[in-house]
Amino acid sequence: MMWVFNSIFGKIFDIIFLPFRSMSPWVALIIVSFMTGLLMLFIFRFTSNQKEIKKVKNKIKTYLLELRLYKDSLSISLKAQWNILRCNLKYISYSAKPMLVMIIPIILILIQLNFWFGYESLAPGQKAIFKVKLKDNYNPLEIDLNVESSSGLTIETLPLRMEEENEINWRISAKEKGIHNINVILKGERVTKTVAVAQKPLSKISPIKIRRNFIDELLYPVEAPIKSDMPIKSLEITYPTRSMNLFGWHIHWLIVYFALSIIFGFGFKGILKIEV
Repeated sequence: MMWVFNSIFGKIFDIIFLPFRSMSPWVALIIVSFMTGLLMLFIFRFTSNQKEIKKVKNKIKTYLLELRLYKDSLSISLKAQWNILRCNLKYISYSAKPMLVMIIPIILILIQLNFWFGYESLAPGQKAIFKVKLKDNYNPLEIDLNVESSSGLTIETLPLRMEEENEINWRISAKEKGIHNINVILKGERVTKTVAVAQKPLSKISPIKIRRNFIDELLYPVEAPIKSDMPIKSLEITYPTRSMNLFGWHIHWLIVYFALSIIFGFGFKGILKIEV
């Protein structure tokens, strides 16, 4: 069920980003931040008491003016400060409901965006580590499994079995552009992990394929999950992480996304006549 939801939800972002895949990731990030800002505004509009928010904001302005006009009167100033605090607490209570409603869609959006902006595909000739993480009750020193890759990849090393980490690692090398496969063969069954090489500037990159589990599937929704009865917990490729280059500054995409979403949100609240 979760995989069906992930597939449908993921397709929405595939469609949104389709025109921007050959462009700089900045273009798509600005677009999706703008859409998020509008989404947050509409959620706030329809889940908050706009009339009461406007009223309490006007009261805060009145008390601030009173504080300025009667700054020489200690009693009036203290009373105004108390009223400002009381109104702020009331404002926070009015904002709590829409903020709680926003959490779910924002988390789902962030999960999807991480696979578009969080990683870069391998370049031809670039090396990476392929990790097979086992379930806790399986010993990597004893388990019998084989790994094979498609022609676009080279497996360069013998398996490195790490008992403490409960995983087995191989060093791989990318040979040619494309979406390639690494197959893990265990007890006659195959589990496949995709590997992205030399993809477009904006591409969906899946670093981890996980076993069937609600939380794991929610966090890593790109590839179909591993069957729960398999001894494999996850398959991982160590892709290079992406940062957004802003005039020579390398900034995490999440910071840029939230900053732009907030800027767009506050920039359009007056146009849409929404009290925030």
